[in-house]
Amino acid sequence: MADNRNLTMMTDLYELTMMQGYFKNPTDQVVVFDAFYRNNPFNGGYAIACGLEQVIDYIRNLHFAPEDIEYLRSLQLFDDDFLEYLRGFHFTGEIYAIPEGTVVFPREPLVKVVAPLMEAQFIEPALLNIINHQSLIATKASRVVDAAQGDGIMEFGLRRAQGPDAGTWGARAAVIGGCVGTSNVLTGELFGVPVKGTHAHSWIMSFPDELTAFRTYAKLYPGACILLVDTYDVLKSGVPNAIRVFQEMKAAGVPMKGYGIRIDSGDLAYLSKKAYDMLDAAGFGDAIISASSDLDEYLISSLKQQGAKINSWGVGTNLITSNGWSAFGGVYKMAAIKNKDDKEFTPKIKLSENVEKITNPGNKTIYRFYDKRTGKIRADLIALADEKFDPEQDITIFDPNATWKKTTLKGGTYRIRELLVPIFRDGLCRYTSPATMEIQKICTAERNTLWDETKRLTNPQEVYVDLSDKLYQMKTKLFHEMSRK
Repeated sequence: MADNRNLTMMTDLYELTMMQGYFKNPTDQVVVFDAFYRNNPFNGGYAIACGLEQVIDYIRNLHFAPEDIEYLRSLQLFDDDFLEYLRGFHFTGEIYAIPEGTVVFPREPLVKVVAPLMEAQFIEPALLNIINHQSLIATKASRVVDAAQGDGIMEFGLRRAQGPDAGTWGARAAVIGGCVGTSNVLTGELFGVPVKGTHAHSWIMSFPDELTAFRTYAKLYPGACILLVDTYDVLKSGVPNAIRVFQEMKAAGVPMKGYGIRIDSGDLAYLSKKAYDMLDAAGFGDAIISASSDLDEYLISSLKQQGAKINSWGVGTNLITSNGWSAFGGVYKMAAIKNKDDKEFTPKIKLSENVEKITNPGNKTIYRFYDKRTGKIRADLIALADEKFDPEQDITIFDPNATWKKTTLKGGTYRIRELLVPIFRDGLCRYTSPATMEIQKICTAERNTLWDETKRLTNPQEVYVDLSDKLYQMKTKLFHEMSRK
């Protein structure tokens, strides 16, 4: 799906004021910017890269419309020659990114931009806005899906999302993270993902009685008859009436597929077990028992431990708003710079008294090492873009923040994958984004490369992101040089 909206003006004012400064002081510098995050959301063990498709659409449509130019003129900040330059502005550089659905870890460049300085600078706000939001929702969804242990998760959060884009693109991100479908019909239309839903309590209340409401719904949707049983009383009214309708459907020869109940309130563990007993006794032990009601990964995990007889989960507010972790925290930092005709980049580093905010300099790439026997991730390695590694050779990797922590991978026991792939070259898109449901399959395979210890909801085992020797030495040298200035 192509988003043909022009989001060029979705930027921060200081990007434009800096651009005018560069314009007035001409430079042919080409820069490298890295978009990365510093800490896993939810204090988890990983994150899911998401948002690349919308980034591609944004870059493709990057241009200032005449009305944009006139608005900027009205601010009385920008000179006419700069505004005329903006009329022809578009992206001409290169973008590399980790494909959507990939498991990622802190400090890895999710997106690398190599472009003329003004272009690379300008796209920062929109790129971060897109990647931060969608990666956060995809990560939350992945955690919820893991907690459900194979049960289907439905994304139900549109009405609680922070706006239309958050509800629509957020639902896409949730499906990438593993949800089996969404209630958001626009997301279904735009991205080809399954849409699902039942009915509201108001449907029941609009009829003279619950049984009539159930019968009417069953006649309309016999192949997807999920009845909401908690409008009045789950066990005394809702489930008995649902059973009666199922008996009538069966007697009429209706195929009993995709049928069941939904519980939206109360003690979900107790009610689901009692409801199952009643359904099973009536010969409907295969009925779907769906639950909603402010669910998240922690509550689902607890309900599973309590033996709840729920096999389908509708997760709304806490998923689409990423309850418990308000922002992904991605940042966009310059890593290298060169004059247009130079062959080599000059590395750049940002220093800070906060160690985790010291950036990794240089034009970089990322390699992932997998154990050949298990297929699980052993480590990730951030290296300079021109570095290559031979999987038949031993390699020693280390934690750059605790260099005494070292592991040697024996040659022949691991395989290597480069994570960053080219997306734009010479301003033209060279990458075709897979369909959303294909990305979901990619994400499922990616999550299977994680050790169970890394997927724990609390106190997960950390996957270390190491630096190559060459990059580590560059960073150390540059750190000491800049510290003396």
